Amino acid sequence: MAREREMGFRAPQVCKLVGITYRQLDYWARTDLIRPSLRQASGSGSQRLYSFQDVVQLKVIKRLLDAGMSLKKIRLAVVILREQLDLERPLADVTLLSDGQTIYAAHSEEEIVDVFRRGQGVFGIAIGPVQDEVEGAIHQLFPEDSEVSGVVEAGAT
Repeated sequence: MAREREMGFRAPQVCKLVGITYRQLDYWARTDLIRPSLRQASGSGSQRLYSFQDVVQLKVIKRLLDAGMSLKKIRLAVVILREQLDLERPLADVTLLSDGQTIYAAHSEEEIVDVFRRGQGVFGIAIGPVQDEVEGAIHQLFPEDSEVSGVVEAGAT
């Protein structure tokens, strides 16, 4: 397994790992969506060779397709991310979020941008930290009790 990763993955292996057909993989490579970084096809009988990161990017594309994104939008997002990040493999270097309509790129937990609006910032609220903050505030409000005795139960009058 480690030796194969060093040497790369051939198309049939990539198709199995990603869950796509050979026809899809071939089309994506020929149209420069994701090109194999280790070895391009060079005529009849030659084989493309994909790196581990190539496979990761292909799997991301497959998941975006499964989430309802069109290949046209995915292709546009890859082009935009390549330009914005100045990277050849942009899908390996960000966290992507999608609602099926657009794609958001999270460069860090503080920065999430709408890819299609060329970097317009968006925000998200993680519920867990808000819940922890409210629980902490409640404990500060009622420090004498570990249980919250001053809160009226729902339905009480």
